[in-house]
Amino acid sequence: MSPRAGQAGHAARTLAFVESPVQLLNVLEWAHRHGRRGGAGPERPAVPAQARRAPAGSPPADAELTVVVLSPTDPMTRGQLRRMADLARDEGYRVRWEEARGGTTAPFHTIGGLAGSLRRADRIVMGDPFSRYVQLLLTITRATDLVVVDDGTATMEFVAQLARGERLVRWHRKGGRPGPRDLLFAPVSSSARRRLTPSDGRRVEVFSSMPVTETPEGVTVTANDFAWTRARFGPPRITKGADMVGTSLVETGVVDGDRYLEAVRGLAKAHGATRYFAHRRENTDKLHRLAVETGLEIVRPDLPLELIARRGPIGRTILSFPSTVVHTLPLALAGTGVRVAVCDIDPAWLTDTASPRAQGFLSGVTGTARDVHRLAAVSPA
Repeated sequence: MSPRAGQAGHAARTLAFVESPVQLLNVLEWAHRHGRRGGAGPERPAVPAQARRAPAGSPPADAELTVVVLSPTDPMTRGQLRRMADLARDEGYRVRWEEARGGTTAPFHTIGGLAGSLRRADRIVMGDPFSRYVQLLLTITRATDLVVVDDGTATMEFVAQLARGERLVRWHRKGGRPGPRDLLFAPVSSSARRRLTPSDGRRVEVFSSMPVTETPEGVTVTANDFAWTRARFGPPRITKGADMVGTSLVETGVVDGDRYLEAVRGLAKAHGATRYFAHRRENTDKLHRLAVETGLEIVRPDLPLELIARRGPIGRTILSFPSTVVHTLPLALAGTGVRVAVCDIDPAWLTDTASPRAQGFLSGVTGTARDVHRLAAVSPA
């Protein structure tokens, strides 16, 4: 297990819990927006871990933001999280890496080790309010200032559910019957929803680059414009071709695998795409099949795509299906001349087990995106 930074004698005022690279990126954007610390100027070279020191003028240790990584088991996600953790340290933040899923006793060790910090924290920042881990941690904290930063398109659904007073359920599972684990965890989930509802003694902020159409009463919504990313990286070198962004809609059971492959092939041929930036959750067998049958170069990014694109090189056109990047890439690449084009999901591509809300939700993701070019759904060959 990695060393836990900032333990005895260093009670953090703000604790941020992240489980994905994008969540950690958006914690850095939130901190930059609120002046807690942030990078500026051109991209800086990586600093060896043993040579890292807190930058001059950084806040004292007991007032510093501490990022707690609740590490997943997926190797791709872990690799990106470690790279993002290095960036966070370079910005002067403390990072506490927790092997939160490293065996049956890991959750007990993690929660026990965090209990003291949770009770002392004034502010909790979280990337995924749907996470059972995070919901459980919320039952321990006494913090009166809660912040939700983007975890992709799920943020749109979270805000809408909170506004309507509904139970917290991920969009691709909504409409299905609760399983035994859902029923067992229901009291914790209900408690988390109450904690995330503003009151006289509790402030709730949503920091998001996603469109928020239903704002819960008392919730502060702050726009994320990726100012830290644009200040820290780039501008990128732009190539003449097109790049494609992958999605995990097949892995989550929403889109049929064969239909997805045909759509990727059609898009790549129509727009001359040569590279396919894989989503960190995409299956290796699926990616191998895509490479063989479409001729695309499969790229496994080691950082969130917003940073990869900003660093470059990147195609003049970026092709995507409905996903978070149709909202975030235009912000991260503002002023570069890169065009983001999004292809709608044909209802015929959906699986029999897809949520009844899937088509409407995905159409909403595309329809509310700003500064993107909308493509018609590709018909399978």
